Amino acid sequence: MRLQVRVTPRARRPSIEAHPGGTLVVHVTAPAEGGRANEAVRELLAAYFKVPKRAVTITQGLASRRKLVDVAR
Repeated sequence: MRLQVRVTPRARRPSIEAHPGGTLVVHVTAPAEGGRANEAVRELLAAYFKVPKRAVTITQGLASRRKLVDVAR
């Protein structure tokens, strides 16, 4: 499954919101430094879809707030 994700780093609490058009807005508490926000996004999406963390791959947008994420089931 391929998803469009918009990430908000340094949020108060982690959460996922589904927006019209199929975009997920992911709020993570980690800062966008050293890939920590990307790892937090992978962990949160893995828990949301109930898959292992290795099943979530960021395919585009590693340095951007807008990302394309693949989730293997």
